[in-house]
Amino acid sequence: MAHELRHMLRDDDVNHEEQKQILKLAEKFRLNRFYARPFEGPQAVAVIFDKPSTRTRSSFSIGVAELGGYPLVIDKSSSQLGRGEPVADTARVLTRMAYGIVWRTFGQDRVEEMAKYATCPVVNALTDQFHPCQVLADLQTIAMHRGGVDALAGQTIAYVGDAANNMANSYLLGGATAGMNVRVSGPQGYLPDPQIVADATRIAEANGGSVLVTTDPKEAVADADCVFTDTWVSMGEEAEYAIRSKPFWGYQVSDELMSYAKSDALFQHCLPAYRGKEVTPSVIDGPQSVVWDEAENRLHAQKALLTWLIAWQREDPSLLGELA
Repeated sequence: MAHELRHMLRDDDVNHEEQKQILKLAEKFRLNRFYARPFEGPQAVAVIFDKPSTRTRSSFSIGVAELGGYPLVIDKSSSQLGRGEPVADTARVLTRMAYGIVWRTFGQDRVEEMAKYATCPVVNALTDQFHPCQVLADLQTIAMHRGGVDALAGQTIAYVGDAANNMANSYLLGGATAGMNVRVSGPQGYLPDPQIVADATRIAEANGGSVLVTTDPKEAVADADCVFTDTWVSMGEEAEYAIRSKPFWGYQVSDELMSYAKSDALFQHCLPAYRGKEVTPSVIDGPQSVVWDEAENRLHAQKALLTWLIAWQREDPSLLGELA
């Protein structure tokens, strides 16, 4: 009898110890791209895109192949989902053929409905509310540079910019799950959903971390171990950049803002980045930037996540190897 299904729809779908398992597995994959091949066959994983993508498409397509599987990449424009077929119907069809479903889409309700009707693990590859795969890669990147996965708890991370977006939400939940001190800063009117802040605060307290939401970017960055930002304008809103970016100029990650963080603080950005806007070229292209490690780690973290989910479903811990 197969184990209860697990999905990754938002960052707190795993607990502290489970997150550590996934991150340690990600490091195994970083050191050996073919550490495990749970989709040998090849078994198909459906990778669906309702939004444009570079890193997510590349990392999941290559990742599934390296796990021994077949990445069935489906674009919205070439599927019935794009023509209004119910999500439940798509889920019922795909899960009779595929061993996993990865979806980059809009509303969180869409991946939740897919998971409701799926009989295989469903992974949120980005929604308007959360981006859990990105945060796993970001945590792996900090671990690479700061003493490993066990050293994450107690570190301070700061996110500045549009704090009402999916990245801010995921840093809150993912960082809290890791037991970190999570600080999020944005202008009034662009702060996180209070319910997500409440969830993150509860999780952080259980894991020895903390949560701070502030409109003062210097307060957020003070003595931080890692500083994050994201584009100020989401996909599809580029034409409105001049208007939408106005509230955020005080939150640009510059050398001056980085000077408030620890002297060896890391800088991360989920990319694509707009130099001279949310971050200055001197920061993103400077010695504290680890954005290329971060981008590469999308591959390793997502392979680890897929392997962990399928090992859980199959009740086969041998797929994880030795994670001590």
